[in-house]
Amino acid sequence: MNAACGPRQRVLVLLGPTASGKSALAVDLASCFDAEIVGADSRQIYRDMPIGTAAPTAQQRGAVVHHLVAFLDPRERYSAARYAQDATAAVAALSARGKRAIVVGGTGFYVRAFLGRVALAGSYDRAVRERLAREATLHDAAFLHAWLCAHDRARAAALDPHDTYRVLRALEVALAGPNSGRVAALPTLATLGMDAVQIALDLPISEIDARIERRVDAMLAAGFLDEADALAGDAVAADAVGYPQAIAYLRGWSSEAELRLGLVRATRRYARRQLTWLRGEEGVLWLAPDAVHAAAKDILGWA
Repeated sequence: MNAACGPRQRVLVLLGPTASGKSALAVDLASCFDAEIVGADSRQIYRDMPIGTAAPTAQQRGAVVHHLVAFLDPRERYSAARYAQDATAAVAALSARGKRAIVVGGTGFYVRAFLGRVALAGSYDRAVRERLAREATLHDAAFLHAWLCAHDRARAAALDPHDTYRVLRALEVALAGPNSGRVAALPTLATLGMDAVQIALDLPISEIDARIERRVDAMLAAGFLDEADALAGDAVAADAVGYPQAIAYLRGWSSEAELRLGLVRATRRYARRQLTWLRGEEGVLWLAPDAVHAAAKDILGWA
């Protein structure tokens, strides 16, 4: 129904840390409520990385149509601004076909951009980028991350302090001036005249940790090392959680036991950063996974 002649349409945004069961629950919800899924994961967007990124399985993607999943070459760079435009276009197309949309993923900054809650640069400021490139040659990752923290504490908390590329991109947005190309008119959910209901999966941290251990074991059994080996070292996506540890093992820098421990630790740290980000976001409803179906009916009015 068009916003001009009736109630505003609503999109379900399903959030949560890695290993919380978002993908499987989203498929169940989409099957139940005649919806399609729009991914919001900065690593699941890449092709040829299904094991390490825990991307929706072929069976899940066969059951429900997924958008913005496994569509990008691992060597291609992507941005939150581009995501906001792509996700908005996907939701608009679904609405035009009378389909409901479930946006699901763990990349909080993508979701914030999609909702129109952050200023994004539609085009980069060359002077700012060149300055940051110089700073990166003079200072270590900890300094750059502390610099970002001084400007955008929430964004800094969501990033790995050693992920220099993303820290620099976040600094680029934080340092850009008011006339630097920040574009308020970038398409977002709000520009479609639609609202979002944000639901985060609420599980005990002990359960998340146990799920992460099981996931790591399943990844290794499924051929994660072969997947990491096939991913070229110059790929943008090669710094995704788990891949540096796998590559270190393949190069003989760690033992099998150290590999597993490193994968578990890195994934747990990532999950905690995601939780820190989510707890700082406004308007997020925390629910146990088994309460989400009822919430979709009661809050979104989905039948």
